[in-house]
Amino acid sequence: MIQPGKSIRTFIGSKNFEESCRFYQTLEFQLNHHGKGFAYVSISPEIGFYLQDYYVKTWCENSMVFLEVEDLEKYLEKILNLDLPEKFPGVKVSPIRKDSWGDEFFIHDPAGVLWHIGQFKH
Repeated sequence: MIQPGKSIRTFIGSKNFEESCRFYQTLEFQLNHHGKGFAYVSISPEIGFYLQDYYVKTWCENSMVFLEVEDLEKYLEKILNLDLPEKFPGVKVSPIRKDSWGDEFFIHDPAGVLWHIGQFKH
C-alpha cells in the first residue's frame, strides 16, 4: 500500500438538504456544516459521510451505505420509536432480515438513499 488511509467517506445527495439534515439529526448523527449545502454527518470522528445539497434521482436511489452496529435488535427498536416514516415523507424502515453472513434491516432516507444497518455473525 502506498500509504495507510485514515478513513473512507462517501458523498450522498439530498432532495431537500434541510429535511435531510433534520432526518440525520433525528438519528442522532452530528452535523458539521462546511459551507452552504454541504455537511460532514457523523456518529464519531472516524465514522461519517458527506451530505450535499445535490439531487439526481437515479443516483440517490441507487446509493447505499452500510452501518455495522453491535446490537441490531436494540438499534431497530430505537429507530422504530423515532417514527421516521411519519415525520419524513418517503422514509421507509424494514424488519430485520436474517442471512448466512449476519442480519440487517433497511432504512430509505428522504432522498431514497438505502441504508443497510447490520450485524455480522462471528
